Amino acid sequence: MFRLTGIAFLIGSIAAAAMAQTPAPAATPAPPAGGRAARPPAPTRDPHTPGYVTATELPDGTNASIKADGNFIIGATHPAAPEMAAQENVPEGTIYNFTMESTDSKFYSGVARDTNPTPQAAPPEPGRRMVSSHPAPYTRKVAVYVPKQYVAGTVAPFIVGADGPDKGLFTALDNLIAQHRLPVMIAVSIGNGSGDGPGSERGLEYDTMSGKYAEFVEAEVLPLVEKQYNVKLTRDPEGRMTMGGSSGGSAAMAMAWFHPELYHRVLTYSGTYVNNQFPVDPALPHGAWELHEHLMADSPAKPLRIWMEVGDRDNGGTGDVMHDWVIANENMAKVLAAKAYHYQFVFARNAGHTDRAVKLQTLPEALEYVWQGYPVAAKK
Repeated sequence: MFRLTGIAFLIGSIAAAAMAQTPAPAATPAPPAGGRAARPPAPTRDPHTPGYVTATELPDGTNASIKADGNFIIGATHPAAPEMAAQENVPEGTIYNFTMESTDSKFYSGVARDTNPTPQAAPPEPGRRMVSSHPAPYTRKVAVYVPKQYVAGTVAPFIVGADGPDKGLFTALDNLIAQHRLPVMIAVSIGNGSGDGPGSERGLEYDTMSGKYAEFVEAEVLPLVEKQYNVKLTRDPEGRMTMGGSSGGSAAMAMAWFHPELYHRVLTYSGTYVNNQFPVDPALPHGAWELHEHLMADSPAKPLRIWMEVGDRDNGGTGDVMHDWVIANENMAKVLAAKAYHYQFVFARNAGHTDRAVKLQTLPEALEYVWQGYPVAAKK
């Protein structure tokens, strides 16, 4: 399956129950000569739509309490939190940058989608697009944030983030650590291996529903971080967090779901909990949609603490339910509530996919929520 980036398409067979909670399909414009049609703008979804989770509407410009579980609605304006800007007299962490080559990886050798694939037979299922790929080497960027307060060689909690580097995260950590609202922690912000969507290296890493990406990080990224920068990363899953946006969000969730012995804390913006996996795994044919459809729904709760967000104008609304980010995140919230997870789900008004203004408003308190229960050094 593929990400909705630049094209509109309809899936032919949709379950009636899912259709009941789906907005009316948007008309698909005729494709221009020699090209594909542009995807129409996503419709604005009402957080009180029948079938969505019941959520508490918060005053405009405010966030949910860092101690409150459940579903919340924010917006429509999104003032930036002061912690998202550098502050005077706040110690700045050091940011180290390095690269990783695909030729050195035992997990991901690098692929890219063919731009002019050979014509193939019709897809075996409605809505499935046939793609093909070819080997393609990559250079991956990695940024490591080490706070000023960190004592070299001591064991520290940490965050693994997708689609790095994430300078906004580093600024927030400077301020929140200085204010003793978060523990002194490392952040490892890992760039993807290039491309996007089915057939790409990024799509392979992030949209595959397995523990492989977490295993790659554990075996090939974290040891380099420890060796090169004289840091020690905790092995306690309570002190390990994953985060990401879009497909980086589905990767973050998969890391913790398939390896709860490694990660207990997850933060996602516009998580791609949709049917985007390629190649298709017959055991999990619906990709990340399987998380709320079967994996989490049919399993006992795991010891995860989760914060997630979706925008009212997030991707979707074409009638293809399994490629609707709003419905996918709403379904995730239903499952998390049914299984009594500690979670906070934020529905943002006046917000698009991985909306920058929403992240500037919410990230500091989202981090505090996710790290609830972990020891924070007291102010001297």
